Amino acid sequence: MYRKGKDAHSDSVVLFFLPANEIHKVGFTATKKIGNAVKRNRAKRRLRALFREFSPTLKDGTYIFVAKQSINEVTHQKLKNDFQKILNRLNTIKKEPND
Repeated sequence: MYRKGKDAHSDSVVLFFLPANEIHKVGFTATKKIGNAVKRNRAKRRLRALFREFSPTLKDGTYIFVAKQSINEVTHQKLKNDFQKILNRLNTIKKEPND
């Protein structure tokens, strides 16, 4: 997955993406570098919430989101901008409904 797919990095999130037809898988991870279990769970909750927001517009494939250390310090708007930036960089957003 990691070798075959593409990856994009931002200040607070890393995305690994592997395109695939008819598959819509997603994973969220936060390492111990983020902090204790409370901080790691909060980071993953924030990523899940953003993924739900963008999910209807995303192409099929496998998505793995990795939280970076700064994720719990950034504002919601900054995190959303980072999230959108990495999705755009990997060209994972569908163009139009006919796509």
